[in-house]
Amino acid sequence: MRPDGQERLCSFSEINAEATRRAAHLLARGLKKGDRVALVIPDSDEFVLSFLGAIYAGIVPVPMYPQLSFKNVESYHDTVAHITRASGASLLLTTTGTRPFVEPVKDKVEGLKSIVSVTELEGPAPGAIDHVKISPTDPCFFQFTSGSTSRPKGVVVTHGNLAANSEAIMIHGLAKDSSVDKGVSWLPLFHDMGLIGFVIAPLFTDIPVVFLPTASFVRAPRVWLDTIHRHRGTITYAPNFAYALVAKRLKDKDVQGLDLSCIKIAGSGSEPIQAKTLHDFAEKLKPAKFDPRAFLPSYGMAEATLAVTFVKHMTGMRVDTVDSLALQQGKATPPQNGKNDGGTGHQELVCCGHAFPDHEIAIVDEHGKRLGDREVGEIIARGPSITPGYYQEPELTAQSWKQHDGETWLHTGDLGYMIDGEVYICGRIKDIIIIRGRNYYPQDIEWAVSELPGIRRGNVVAFSVDVDGEEQLVICAEAFQSDAAGLLEQITSTVAGQIGLSVHKVEIVPQGMLPRTSSGKPQRRKTKQMFLEGTLPQAGKAGRANAASPSDSNGGEGVQDGAQ
Repeated sequence: MRPDGQERLCSFSEINAEATRRAAHLLARGLKKGDRVALVIPDSDEFVLSFLGAIYAGIVPVPMYPQLSFKNVESYHDTVAHITRASGASLLLTTTGTRPFVEPVKDKVEGLKSIVSVTELEGPAPGAIDHVKISPTDPCFFQFTSGSTSRPKGVVVTHGNLAANSEAIMIHGLAKDSSVDKGVSWLPLFHDMGLIGFVIAPLFTDIPVVFLPTASFVRAPRVWLDTIHRHRGTITYAPNFAYALVAKRLKDKDVQGLDLSCIKIAGSGSEPIQAKTLHDFAEKLKPAKFDPRAFLPSYGMAEATLAVTFVKHMTGMRVDTVDSLALQQGKATPPQNGKNDGGTGHQELVCCGHAFPDHEIAIVDEHGKRLGDREVGEIIARGPSITPGYYQEPELTAQSWKQHDGETWLHTGDLGYMIDGEVYICGRIKDIIIIRGRNYYPQDIEWAVSELPGIRRGNVVAFSVDVDGEEQLVICAEAFQSDAAGLLEQITSTVAGQIGLSVHKVEIVPQGMLPRTSSGKPQRRKTKQMFLEGTLPQAGKAGRANAASPSDSNGGEGVQDGAQ
């Protein structure tokens, strides 16, 4: 579906024919097996057909997010140039409408020979394409990470990785039924969840998919539900923020007339999953006959192709309630009578299920020793979906892909624990805020602040800074300037009451001005850097908890966004 509401139907046979034609055009431009082509294509149909055309020719596509405005365009040019240069792409494929936003990249990348619009690939194929011999270990495409912690890194996703992950997701995870199942997705196709979850895996098992423009969902979340209702979609997926957006924006009248009883899979992943969000979504859509058993929390990351664990389909969300103080000390202990002596209560963590068949998850301490149930440590994973590493980044690859007992394990950097083989996610190792010897997860702080009226939900960043040799808490939140003065007291009292921490400084940032990754997540490291440099935009001077300036603090190591 296009932004103007027009739909284009492509059968599997038509997709095959068009991908073959585009493959021939790419080869006619001098590209050969193993060459890389950068894709900056906002239209779902053009993206899918061009992506598959490259693969048919043995060319390695490198998807990138498209920019459709000149806001911060120089930073965008730098990102596109970096990814193009790092991947070694010699051709950048785009659309006529997007071309002005990428044209300046040509002069920034020496190896980039040409920028081509998809319209230039129209017309009869210039010749038949020879059969391209592909092995499971050959790279299929490069998935560049969202860059939440540093400049994006290119994950090498092989054909074998995709085959293994597609089988695990569609057959073992979703128990697909090609006779009735249909996907509905607004997820961006330059991101692994949209690309693998709704293009590659469904093609692997003959499941049709309806694509919506991402911007259409953001502007009017009901379009997602309308499309599911109209097409009788059975499988959909979204990050936590999307479920929260629906629960917040939809009115009771918006739900009238919807029949969502067709949904058998409502997956959640890509970011920390909040139990309350899914509860609120299910309650909002109860009149539309949405079945909460359709919720399917999962865990994964680009370095593992996409997903590593799923809960069993049609079992819904399950929650583990743990003592907050014990969790800070590395133990996922159930609260005694719902209370503890730390004054910070308890919290709910969502079960993300078992590892797929032929895959394994383990929890280890900082020395690589395996931990037992309810002991918090780093999540490591192995199996055929684990990618071989980052493209031409041997040192970074060695930091995360490590040998244990003769097997290669991916050290995810995520913190979690297990109960009877099922994993629960706590946060990221470098995310941890350590204040007065206790560990705090920034996601918990951010979520508490996001719930306050006037705060844009999901647009809060928490981190610590060194102030006179002591770590102190800083919170940056997006809100309107008119609300800035009143939010100072609300934020500090909420964090004190729910988390048990005093806030050193609060910055209220104008709406849409927190730095973000290509997938829309606020960047903690970049936000912290801007705070320390004094370059973070402010909605109101009242947002400061004291008179010290950002430059009075000394910055330590940055923190990272987790993948869930």
